[in-house]
Amino acid sequence: MPFADSAETCRSGGARVRSMNDGDASSSWRPSLGERWHAWRDRLLASPRFQHAAARFPPTRWIARRRARELFDLVAGFTYSQVLLACVRATWFDRLLERPRTLAELATQAGLDEDAAERLIAAAVALRLLERRRGTQGGVQYGLGPLGAPMAGNTAIGSMVEHHAVLYADLADPLAMLRGRSTTGLSTVWAYAANDDARALDATRVAAYSSLMTASQPLVADQILDAYSLKRHRRLLDVGGGEGAFALAAATRHPHLFVEVFDLPAVAARARERFAAAGVADRATARGGDFARDALPVGADVATLVRVIHDHDDERAMEVLRAVHAALVDDGVLLLAEPMAATKGAERMGDAYFGLYLFAMGSGRPRSAATLRDMLLRAGFATVRPLPTTLPIQTRVLLAHKRTR
Repeated sequence: MPFADSAETCRSGGARVRSMNDGDASSSWRPSLGERWHAWRDRLLASPRFQHAAARFPPTRWIARRRARELFDLVAGFTYSQVLLACVRATWFDRLLERPRTLAELATQAGLDEDAAERLIAAAVALRLLERRRGTQGGVQYGLGPLGAPMAGNTAIGSMVEHHAVLYADLADPLAMLRGRSTTGLSTVWAYAANDDARALDATRVAAYSSLMTASQPLVADQILDAYSLKRHRRLLDVGGGEGAFALAAATRHPHLFVEVFDLPAVAARARERFAAAGVADRATARGGDFARDALPVGADVATLVRVIHDHDDERAMEVLRAVHAALVDDGVLLLAEPMAATKGAERMGDAYFGLYLFAMGSGRPRSAATLRDMLLRAGFATVRPLPTTLPIQTRVLLAHKRTR
């Protein structure tokens, strides 16, 4: 039987664990049955003999191959991301939306010789960003793959892909970053994070992150507005609303609605310019301030926190939630929308991505819907319930209701 060779490994591995656990003769602690089982399993899966046997044994071969692929994807993940970045910078996705292209055309577009372009194309095909097609005159052309097509014309995703170059530089030595040995690039981009006087930031310091947030808003605005209708509301306060992209989307969908953005002074000025350019300045405004120091505008019957709370550590986040609760009229509601940890099917996004991203940024942490619900209740909201969204990996929404006094 293929696993015969690994049996002794498992027994000896378990014995070694017991020996280590029992090394202190004066200790009365003994591992539980569950702990012993996990120790046995870990030793088994770490055994080269078991790995070899599992890859040969037909009933377990598919598991071994799947896990080998998953592990290799973790090893090679940075390379995959860089292939995507290269395609974005070469503007291949937009070009291929127009029509399929030849190797020579794609090479010229990217400024590469054909040998280098062929390597990049092969990588993009393997990642399903591009696909090979037969040309009308014979020969090979290349078109959009199933993962590349959504990138075409999508400035939101393209901006995030470009922005990740900063994150990857911060993660070049992840332990050094986590030990806080150097200033991170992300903390420079997100200049308000861990800044004692964010109100003093000028237009130059807020431009990069304001533009990025504005570019990425289309990824979430429609999902939020589809999840909850604003028809019955008359005044919306978008706290930390940046340049007003979400507020403008809400005002466009609901022409009866008056919208107000509250953000840092330099950011609020950009929002007012945006509203004026869109011709909605008569029912859209922006006020500057720091929600850690300044009172929020009062009188709104609906408030929104769109990708704001996960940017802040617990104490500051609770201050924001209490401030929003105080600013709302009785019977008002809050829509808290952001990617959340422990999202089914997107668990990696929460702790593996946002956990490190926010650490590099210098403030905040990913939180589960359950944790956020508890925070909202502690902030004074009477009820909190989740609202379904079309793409929970991008954003989830909690609806919190302020009790009528």
